[in-house]
Amino acid sequence: MGKDKVRVAIIGVGNCASSLVQGVEYYKNAKDDEFVPGLMHVNLGGYHISDIEFVAAFDINETKVGKDLSEAIFAHPNNTTKFSDVPKLGVKVLRGMTHDGIGKYLANIIKKAPGSTVNVAKVIKDSGADVVINYLPVGSEMATKWYVEQILEGGAGMVNAIPVFIAREKYWQDRFKEYGLPIIGDDIKSQVGATILHRTLVNLFLDRGMIIDRTYQLNVGGNTDFLNMLERERLDSKKISKTNAVTSQLKNRGIELSPENVHVGPSDYVPWLKDNKVCYLRIEGKHFGDVPMNLECRLSVEDSPNSAGIIIDAVRLIKLAKDNGISGTLEGPAAFLMKSPPIQYDDHTAKQLTEDFIKKYGKKNK
Repeated sequence: MGKDKVRVAIIGVGNCASSLVQGVEYYKNAKDDEFVPGLMHVNLGGYHISDIEFVAAFDINETKVGKDLSEAIFAHPNNTTKFSDVPKLGVKVLRGMTHDGIGKYLANIIKKAPGSTVNVAKVIKDSGADVVINYLPVGSEMATKWYVEQILEGGAGMVNAIPVFIAREKYWQDRFKEYGLPIIGDDIKSQVGATILHRTLVNLFLDRGMIIDRTYQLNVGGNTDFLNMLERERLDSKKISKTNAVTSQLKNRGIELSPENVHVGPSDYVPWLKDNKVCYLRIEGKHFGDVPMNLECRLSVEDSPNSAGIIIDAVRLIKLAKDNGISGTLEGPAAFLMKSPPIQYDDHTAKQLTEDFIKKYGKKNK
């Protein structure tokens, strides 16, 4: 099964999957010894980005099921930037399970493909997938847990890119250990997105002896993720994930902000923004002499490409773990790459733990 390949299966062929698949093609000739904009690691532990190979994909949308993955990533309602042509991959998108994967707003624009769900566990196993990425819509609690069981039965590691809490929960950690499989999760933290910016600014204030009294982070966008999150019931886990990612940095210093003084989360859907996300961030505090001050900033970024570089590292870290017989949640990498890991380290520490993991478990012959 190509020991020197990182064999990847995808659940949910949306914008994030599109950016990932495009990115593997776009960077396939990147040089190991150069700084390459957009990538944190060209070569991670002996695995080049070009070693990533897509072997299976699942979706329920009639615009995608049955198509080659290279075509499905550009199918409606995907609307992220096309930055690379993708040759035919020979990977047909298969009919997956719906469960609670489609909310009331997505139901207006997505029509389920006919036919029954394929044997997902068998497909994962037969494809030789090293790792499966969960890209289901936010709020897909039942669907995610169903797919986790298929992933375990299929013998693959997992990257949980959404805020359904799996990798941080002891029950699921124990299940992955029982099966001898690794997982990184939960809820992807983009390369330079709203969460990492907010965390960095909070730590800047604290490092410089500043008091934080209150803060908010408001996000708007025009992709299906933001449309889906108009259904507030599906937003609970996302809001918890984004809030904890920020407040954990205060708690690590022994500081608690009351809930009414912290607001972090998606705010609205603006269709013409498409895959662009706009973040409005404010921090109010005090500096020397308890004199008030505040900071406001605006971040505009294409949402899905911003996550792809993280996933590219995450799947290779899972591969290293599998190569070395490591199972359960990879705590250092999860803290570096995800909003809701089991342990919330500061980002500098999390990065160092990840680099230490790569140095320790990378292929010795490269």
